[in-house]
Parts: sequence; structure tokens; C-alpha cells
Amino acid sequence: MARKKKDTPPTLMGDLAILTKVSLNTFVLVTTLFGFLLASRYFYGVWVHDAWLLFHTLLGTACTAFGSAAFNQLMEIEEDARMKRTADRPLPARRIMPVNAFGIGWGLSAFGIIHLAIKVNPASAYLAAVALGVYVFLYTPLKRRSSTNTLLGGVPGAIPPMIGWAAVAYTLTDGGGSWMDGRSWYLFTLLFLWQMPHFVAISWLCREEYEQAGYCMWSNGDKSGQKTARIAIFFTLLLTLLAPVGLVLGYANGIWVIGGSLAGLMMLALCYQFKRAGDRPTARKLFLYTLLYLPLALALLAIGWKQG
Repeated sequence: MARKKKDTPPTLMGDLAILTKVSLNTFVLVTTLFGFLLASRYFYGVWVHDAWLLFHTLLGTACTAFGSAAFNQLMEIEEDARMKRTADRPLPARRIMPVNAFGIGWGLSAFGIIHLAIKVNPASAYLAAVALGVYVFLYTPLKRRSSTNTLLGGVPGAIPPMIGWAAVAYTLTDGGGSWMDGRSWYLFTLLFLWQMPHFVAISWLCREEYEQAGYCMWSNGDKSGQKTARIAIFFTLLLTLLAPVGLVLGYANGIWVIGGSLAGLMMLALCYQFKRAGDRPTARKLFLYTLLYLPLALALLAIGWKQG
């Protein structure tokens, strides 16, 4: 969470927002909302069938995500202290004590999962718990041991739309739906594949800091950008092909097929630009486009989503 002025003194609220990664977890809430809306559209033909259910789904998911972010930073205090862009976080800067961060993480995570179980349904709580467990206990420690951490890290980032789907599928249909529905997994796949070019672009831009901190990333030692670009191309190609797959499976219509394919091809072109140039400007263009791609793709898929 960037401050407007370098000389602006840290505040407690600002430090708590950084500790819980409020800005980053906005993405979690948006994709949870997206899954909820598409499930409502599919099962009932309306975007929001139960506003209170949506509120409880977002609240529980948000608290779980905020808690997992606190645990993540608690486990990476030493690594954050070695990187310029994270050294001023409240834990490495010692503005928040680790025991307090642990209490915040535990309280938020427990409240979020329990709230989902009671106010939404057990399926949504289970999915939130899985996302937290993978993020904190698998992905975070694996960052220091294997570059495959990026694949594992994509799992918790792709689960939120499934939480939104499960909220509707189980609660509004009296158990007649399931989070294991193919449409739910289609949303998971979309988010998972999108994260790969997004993350590799970031990791290449920040590779020197990641190497200094001791993180094992795909971009480590890849000064030319060739390896990183090839990885981005591979996953972007799969992401582009996912649009016509949605038509074949009967999940979406031609609006998503055409729009999603064109959006994916644009990302693919930027991947090839990065591969040819191997410099920061082209890597940054790819990264910025991934930020634009997601809301565009979600909007196109919402318009093209077929009602059940």
C-alpha cells in the first residue's frame, strides 16, 4: 500500500492494511463476487438472488484472506527485510510485534472460516480453509526451496470464485448444486492460468530482489528474459484456448469466445514482444496488460455466461 509522501509517518491503520494486504486482497473479493454472480445467473437467472448471503460470503472470505496475509508476512520477516520494496513493512520495520501479528492472523482467519460455515455453508468454509492452508503452509515455505512455488501459489488465488459459486450452489439450491460443478472448475482454471503470466512478469522485474532475499523463482538468473517469456507464452496460450473450450462445454456463448480469444491473443503478442526484446519496458507492458486483462475477461464472461 503506497504512501503519497515518503515523509508521511506510518499510522496504525496503514500498517494493519499492509499487514493484511488489503489492496491485494481486493482481487480476492472481486473474484469471489464474480463466482457468486455467475452462479446466481446460472441457477436463478438473476445476478444477486440473496444480498445478505452475498454480504456474508464476502465478509467471511475477506477475513480469511486478511488473516492468511498476516501469517504470510509473519513467516517472511527476514526475507522482507532484505528487499527494498518490502523492508518498510510493519513486521520487518518492527512497528508491529510478531506476537500481535500472529493474534491478528489467527483471529481473522478463524472468524472468516467459522463465519462462512455458519452464515453461508460448510462448502464455502472448506474452500476458504483449503486456500488458507495452501497459501500459508505450502506455498510460503516452498518459495525458499523450489521455483514450482508459483504453480502452488496459483491455487489459493484461483479458489475465491469457487467460494462464491459454492455459496449459491449449496445454499440457494438446498444442496442441489456443488462447488465441484464443471463451471466452478472452469472459473478456477481461468484464474489459475491468468496468474501465471502475471506472476512471471512481476518476478522477472523484481528478480534481483527475489534472488537477494533467497526466494526460488522461475526468473532467477534469467537476465535475457528468454526462460520467463517461454513460460508466459505457454500459459497465455492455454488461457487463450480456454475461451473456445467454454463454448464447447456449453458454459458461455460467442461473446466470450470471440472477446476472450482476442484478449488472450493480445497478451500472447505482448509475451512475444518481451521474448524478442528481453527488457524491462516490454516486461512491464506485459505485466500492466495482465492487470487490464482480468476485469476485461470477467466482464466478457459475465455477458456471455449461459443461464441454466
